[in-house]
Amino acid sequence: MDFLPSVSAMARLGAVFFLMLLAIRKKMSLGSAFFLGSLLLGFVFSMSPSGLAVSVFRALLHPKTLSLGIIVCLILVLSRSMELTGRMERLLERFQGLVRAPRLNLIVFPALIGLLPMPGGAVFSAPMVKTLGQSFRLTPRELSYVNYWFRHLWEYWWPLYPGILLTTTLADIDLSLFILVCFPLTLVALGIGFIPLRKLESRSPAEESATGNSPPQVAYFLRELTPFLIVIGLGLGLGQVLSWAAGPGWKDISKEIGLILALLIAIGKVWISGPLTGAQRRKMLTQKSLLQMFSMVAAILVFKGILEDSRAVEAISRELMHWHIPLMPVTAILPFLVGAVVGITVAFVGTTFPILVSLIQTMGEGPWLAAYLMLALVSGFIGVLVSPLHLCFILSNEYFGTPMGPMYDLLKIPCTLMILAAVLYFFLLRLTPGLS
Repeated sequence: MDFLPSVSAMARLGAVFFLMLLAIRKKMSLGSAFFLGSLLLGFVFSMSPSGLAVSVFRALLHPKTLSLGIIVCLILVLSRSMELTGRMERLLERFQGLVRAPRLNLIVFPALIGLLPMPGGAVFSAPMVKTLGQSFRLTPRELSYVNYWFRHLWEYWWPLYPGILLTTTLADIDLSLFILVCFPLTLVALGIGFIPLRKLESRSPAEESATGNSPPQVAYFLRELTPFLIVIGLGLGLGQVLSWAAGPGWKDISKEIGLILALLIAIGKVWISGPLTGAQRRKMLTQKSLLQMFSMVAAILVFKGILEDSRAVEAISRELMHWHIPLMPVTAILPFLVGAVVGITVAFVGTTFPILVSLIQTMGEGPWLAAYLMLALVSGFIGVLVSPLHLCFILSNEYFGTPMGPMYDLLKIPCTLMILAAVLYFFLLRLTPGLS
């Protein structure tokens, strides 16, 4: 029985979104906000209490939920392990020994640190950017911009970021394919990122000396990079092998299992080679943030399950077709708005992608699913970048002593160009069949 027969599906979903975003703004945890939204979603789309309970438990016990939750938690353990053992700091030092151009070091410090998904990680690279930036006579807002923009080059495809893993899980799309599609966006962001710094060369010394006295030692750099190489190379490789060898019951999560094994090996490598005490390891494995992250992933997948079981997407797609609203603008605008309001990638992915994926399939655009997901990811992430709630944005500006206004002046052109590039890339991908 429909409790709200006269209210449009879009309005019902909008109300659920509003209450979820309000809960997040009021400092409710993401996991709790998503679970609350899931229950509200089931209610406004007239699910029975028993049907709602079945949907919740089915989503919670699904192998994808368990495997993705474990992966995200292991990524946090790896990140914290590399931080505590000083491996990330040594990686940066080794890179300085390889590169004799301070101009490149200026952007590579935040970029390399960006390989590790850590909340507020912009603070880690800020001191190095400040030191190297002195030779270029950069203003505080320019230093903050360099530290902020180039730290986030990887979030469009780097599989250690929960948003990417969540996207491929929600869409049931191959991780390797999605990485292949989205990787060029990092190159675009790298090029676009220099536009606000176009006078950088004229302010830099004509000849730059080496930043270190030791000769380049590639082997040392690669040794410090080993955990990343294990996760990416071995993780994707094992996943592919397991997907070929797995039986019907395991095939759906074979690639997740490969990534879990690779993460365990990478963590073991860091723990063996680094000076970590038993107490530090136990603390890492029992930290509250792991449980919070696992519950957030589970709640997002519960939200997706209820969205499907309540037939909400079917009702929304009928309304969009009735109103003749094109799918592409919806794909770009919805994630951008949520990302800008919340300032967290997993929030816009978790709330909007289950809807978008179902709409794409329902409206016959399934063959170009990867293209739509790319557009949604870029749009949503640009929303996150300009959000005043983004932790890295706040901390970077605070460190360099610059208000948000001047930073927006530097961000407006790169962010606009990034969205335009994604739109053009979307139309290019639409010419390529079989991207789902």
